[in-house]
Amino acid sequence: MVSEIFLKKIMNIIADLQLHSKYARAVSQEMVIPKMWEWGKRKGIGILATGDWTHPLWMREIKTYCEEMGNGLLKLKNHPPVGGSNIKNEEDGPYFLLESEVSCIYSQGGKARRIHTLIWAPTVESAEKINKELTRQGANLMSDGRPIIGLTSIEVCDIVFSIDPKCLIIPAHIWTPWFSLYGSESGFDSISEAYGRFAKDIYAVETGLSSDPAMNWRIKELDTRAIVSFSDAHSGPKLGREATVFDLHTLSFDSIREALKQNSEAENRIAYTIEFYPEEGKYHYTGHRNCDVKQTPSQTREKGTLCPVCGRKLTVGVMHRVEELAGRTEEELKIIKRELGGTKMEGIYSETFPNRPSYVMMVPLQEILSEAIGTVPTSVTTQNEYKKLTDHLGGEFHILLQKDLADIAKVSGERVAQSIEKVRKGNIVVDPGYDGVFGIVKIWGNEKEKEEKDEKEQLSLFG
Repeated sequence: MVSEIFLKKIMNIIADLQLHSKYARAVSQEMVIPKMWEWGKRKGIGILATGDWTHPLWMREIKTYCEEMGNGLLKLKNHPPVGGSNIKNEEDGPYFLLESEVSCIYSQGGKARRIHTLIWAPTVESAEKINKELTRQGANLMSDGRPIIGLTSIEVCDIVFSIDPKCLIIPAHIWTPWFSLYGSESGFDSISEAYGRFAKDIYAVETGLSSDPAMNWRIKELDTRAIVSFSDAHSGPKLGREATVFDLHTLSFDSIREALKQNSEAENRIAYTIEFYPEEGKYHYTGHRNCDVKQTPSQTREKGTLCPVCGRKLTVGVMHRVEELAGRTEEELKIIKRELGGTKMEGIYSETFPNRPSYVMMVPLQEILSEAIGTVPTSVTTQNEYKKLTDHLGGEFHILLQKDLADIAKVSGERVAQSIEKVRKGNIVVDPGYDGVFGIVKIWGNEKEKEEKDEKEQLSLFG
């Protein structure tokens, strides 16, 4: 069980509660429990999703490597770390929460629907009962870590809540065009349309990489739902690229559940979320990558959704879809920034909704290092620098959110420290993503563009 000393330390705990195992399509074979634990440790994540417990082979690995703690969470058994890592199996986690994601594909209202839904279970027993019933109803759970099932969202809720009412169901990456609750190509216009009588049991929605909380605050039916963010990671380095920070009185599944229900009198709540720049997400703008066409929402309103090059329909981006469903303008939110306690960041708040948890915009440390060094994030040089920095100064989130710049400069140099400072201040440029193409972050974009302009002006004087 968790030590009393550690429980006293629990105030803000970073959680990444959506990811995938090696049994899911297009996922690294390194996504195994011990490796996930090691990456979570290096990132500074306190609670990780197991991912994919609907897959029978992955459930077997979960039970092999983890043991239930009696509080709705699991901890790593005393297995030696894989790959020769010298990160130890310490008492302070990361811990695991049983999470799986299912892809529901069905027809409703004369339209094909494709929705990804997260299921969180408080016990292995409940998860296994859900698996058994999904299989009985025709789901091929061996097909993929994120199985495609022919059940509706309502039928999935009926199965899950009938087996264990404590389970949580959360729509995943709710704006993704092709597979989500509000998806422009496959989704619904409301939670009640998608989940029927179970809409009242949908306590939270997950933003996805292409939207941030402020975009979701514009949707009136989300006023009573928590806005959470997770990585949807397919590899260890991607863990925590988005995360939710919980302010917990005790460490348990029930505490997380209470936090999602957003009772103002509750001891447990969401402190803030850590967000990918939504422009960096691969569906932020409307476009057609094969034709190199990208449009802002205003351009889409003016030009429509047909590709001007090939004449086919463009993939309608998240930003445009938000504009379609929004019940209030961005200006009505009265967005402000103010110091976020316990960090060196400014949190983003709404004066109109002061009780909503704030959020911070962040760029993953490996991306910051790669631009500062002049390499790609996957290069050996970047990986070595990342390991050195986290070995010396603690977890990635501690470095990004809390560590003094002078300490960072001592380990990795002034350029890296300055890059982290620019990210903290939001002094970066992002070329927005569209139609499956990730956006590109330019931490030094402004300076480079200014230098090139100044150089051209100087040359013109002597030309």
